Amino acid sequence: MTDRHPRHWAAGNLTPMMVALIDSGLGLLSTTGWLRHLAPELDLLLILDPDGAPWGSRTASFVTDRLFSAAQLAVQRGAEAIVVPCNTATVTAIDALRESFEPRVPVIGTVPAVKSAAAAAQGIAVWATVRTTASDYQARLIADFANGRSVARVACPGLAEAIDHGDMAAAAEAIADAAERTPQNCGSVVLGCTHYPLVAPEILQSLPTGTTLYDSAEAVARQTLRRLNRATESHSSTGSIDVVLSGRRGNLPAGAHAYPVGRALVAAARVPREILITAATRASMAAPAI
Repeated sequence: MTDRHPRHWAAGNLTPMMVALIDSGLGLLSTTGWLRHLAPELDLLLILDPDGAPWGSRTASFVTDRLFSAAQLAVQRGAEAIVVPCNTATVTAIDALRESFEPRVPVIGTVPAVKSAAAAAQGIAVWATVRTTASDYQARLIADFANGRSVARVACPGLAEAIDHGDMAAAAEAIADAAERTPQNCGSVVLGCTHYPLVAPEILQSLPTGTTLYDSAEAVARQTLRRLNRATESHSSTGSIDVVLSGRRGNLPAGAHAYPVGRALVAAARVPREILITAATRASMAAPAI
């Protein structure tokens, strides 16, 4: 396999490289945290869309237009990979985005970890936004990778929005509602929205003991590094973190402070593994492969 970015290798040392992550809100925090943990020397460009959020309730054309505008801005700013840590945006427009930007700029999407959950030989539920739950993309994913298992599709209205605002009371209400609609025999619950891992401990508390959550943030981060032929060893340098809000330079929204990974990224600090897989979820969170 040849190096797609040879100018970033010199005498065995890595020089700075920028990766852009695009989401309407805080769903990009977990994947950003994993990238910061695995390759802290990367410069990260976080592009959020508070003016258009939440994407989960928007039309396909709206999401596509916002995603393309953000991707064009990322490339103009020098991004050498585009990550879409948003299930809604991925199921809506990832193919079109790849047609426009690859192979020059790798585009990495996010899909629910149905394949990993299906390997566990137990009932499966997929928690997702209303749009992702109703999408043909998710239906095809289940048909292709659930190994014939019955999959409960559980829409979680309001949960991503509550997480974006750091409103833990509203999040708890949305989680309780989704848990009540999740069949008791579903021992595997796939987190089909990238916002949901931020409240994984609360989700686990709402579900029967022994339930396993499946999240794809770590796998997406590792896939990004593979696409860039990038090693995951820790390096001495620490890259920058820049934030763009609906086309304007800014800072991560106040809601990010409600979560350990958000606070670490606000401080532009390195992100330890312990705050990505907390004590409450370490035994129960399964990382899928992409």
